[in-house]
Amino acid sequence: MSKKRTSILSAPFKLATACTLIGLLFSYLAPYIHPSTIPSLPFFGLSYPIFLGLTLLWFVIWSVFRSRWAIFCLLTLLIGGKLHFRNFSLTGSNSELPTTHGLKILSYNVRLFDLFNPSFENALDGRNEIFQFIDKEQPDVLCLQEFYRQDKPTRFEVMDSLNRIMQTKDYHERSAHKRRTRENYGIAMFSKYPMIARGDVMFETQGVQDFNYCIFADIVKGTDTFRVYNVHLQSIRLHTDPHIEGEEVQTYGSKKGAIAVYRKLRSAFEKRASQARRVVEHLQTSPYPVIVCGDFNDTPMSYTYNQFQLRLLDAFRGSGLGLGSTYVGRLPAGRIDYLFYSPQLQAAQFKIQTHTRSDHRAVSCVFYKTQK
Repeated sequence: MSKKRTSILSAPFKLATACTLIGLLFSYLAPYIHPSTIPSLPFFGLSYPIFLGLTLLWFVIWSVFRSRWAIFCLLTLLIGGKLHFRNFSLTGSNSELPTTHGLKILSYNVRLFDLFNPSFENALDGRNEIFQFIDKEQPDVLCLQEFYRQDKPTRFEVMDSLNRIMQTKDYHERSAHKRRTRENYGIAMFSKYPMIARGDVMFETQGVQDFNYCIFADIVKGTDTFRVYNVHLQSIRLHTDPHIEGEEVQTYGSKKGAIAVYRKLRSAFEKRASQARRVVEHLQTSPYPVIVCGDFNDTPMSYTYNQFQLRLLDAFRGSGLGLGSTYVGRLPAGRIDYLFYSPQLQAAQFKIQTHTRSDHRAVSCVFYKTQK
């Protein structure tokens, strides 16, 4: 085959490689630029694993053919630097640290305890499996997102079981109350140790139909006091959009459905960025070491994650192992549930739940103050 013919055939591959490298470079920018500044940029951050995988593939292909395009791929990968290490951890569990004196936090998006399972019996089974998991883990502080309870009388009991499992000393909740059905939807925090103070961080977008909240409590264990935040940042809520109701819910590939999904994602990116800023501003006023946990609904290559990472440490990166995927729903979101902590603390025994009846896996870790 002539050189001219080879050049013509390779042109589309070079173009595809160039597009991949540009996409990866844009994904590097996503954590640093507010979503409202360049609305399309967060989508590149969300697609980071795809661009990274394709870049690695192109690197191998061009290396086989000894092309200078392999160098371009390698340079683009190196430009990402430490950003790549946000997405996996090789640290391990720090099992040698004295965790008996620490505070064990368990954060879990329980998806309303599987309340809306079509079979009520299966819903009860799902709820009971979640209870059994919490009972086995025995955290000092339990932070739940997409929390549900119904005022008594109720066929779907929650509070008595959780209080019994946790041997609760104190409890804090923020929820939306539906008067007609006596139901409450929101987030909650259970503690085996006293809460000497508690409160909320209010979001601008918070409303009756929006169950995304942030609560905090100052918890005393022994001689140590910790401020623990439980957050559930803006959800995407694709199925509540009137543009994709009915048949369109199943046809995201259609033009109308794709536009509706894009708008929902774009709005959620911007709201989460604003919410993250509010939480960070609040935690900077804390007189105690801080632990922030919950469902952030954003990946490590997001502006939201970066707001916390600039000031706090990521427990998964300090005490975890592997890729750390926490979301098991339909969208391949990967790791969106986090445990952040102040530099004055140390983290040990970070764990991600292996089996779940929710669309999220629970995450847990032990935190303790460093010895002076």
